[in-house]
Amino acid sequence: MAAVLLQIIDEEEIGMNPDIQKDVIDALHVLPVIDAEEEIRRRVNFMKEYLLVSGAKGYVLGLSGGQDSTLTGKLAQLAVNELNEQSEVKTYRFIAVRLPYGIQKDEADAQEAIAFIQPDKVVTIQIKPAVDAAVRQFEEATGEKLSDFHKGNTKARERMKAQYDLAAHYGMLVLGTDHAAEAVTAFFTKHGDGACDLTPIFGLSKGQGKQLLQALDCPAKLYLKKPTADLEDLKPGLPDEEALGMTYDELDQYLEGAALSGERAALIARRYTVSEHKRRGPVTLYDDWWKKV
Repeated sequence: MAAVLLQIIDEEEIGMNPDIQKDVIDALHVLPVIDAEEEIRRRVNFMKEYLLVSGAKGYVLGLSGGQDSTLTGKLAQLAVNELNEQSEVKTYRFIAVRLPYGIQKDEADAQEAIAFIQPDKVVTIQIKPAVDAAVRQFEEATGEKLSDFHKGNTKARERMKAQYDLAAHYGMLVLGTDHAAEAVTAFFTKHGDGACDLTPIFGLSKGQGKQLLQALDCPAKLYLKKPTADLEDLKPGLPDEEALGMTYDELDQYLEGAALSGERAALIARRYTVSEHKRRGPVTLYDDWWKKV
């Protein structure tokens, strides 16, 4: 499907069409300018209210030591702390989960993020045995080798599976870290880090996420480091921007309404168009959005 869509998209046309950029901005709820303190309060309140409505006992989130999980985790702990302060019985908790595949090279960053967030509980689940077993069973069943790229997706899905195991056991909800610059490119694994119960930082550009962390007095190292999904064995620590073929500054400019060159705008619009299926649930007989892509 993606290949067909790529063929029918006129890149020059979509790159120069401001209506497409506006549609993307509206769909992802990005504001050109934010007040960091107001955004923190809006998102903490959202997390508190949703927890109360859901009847769940708290939140679970995998912490990598990167910007997005650090911000989401801090907001979660703030929400849980406030709920406990407002209740006679302190029943809410936030569980931070470390999910390394073997030894994580930037483990020190993950520990610094934990120190900044001060989660109620930290759990470490080593995903390497499960991932390696899944890959081995795939290769024995098919007689073919699973690519390093697809093994990376297996890592992401195993991490989410582990978080849902914890959430089910403790009666909690799983948080996601999707934000606007990630959503516009669908830079996440379907049913992996793209699977969750709620996404508190959705609608923020990458730069706006940094603004919130600055307002929260986060160590600069955690939001200035180069973002990486770090999923591929053969390309350890591959920077997101290299994998995407564009910079987060370019994505932020596009999402905040600035004009980009026709070529760069076309690249972003194309990525958004062909990845629509990743931002939606399973397609049914009654859906027609895919006919309009």
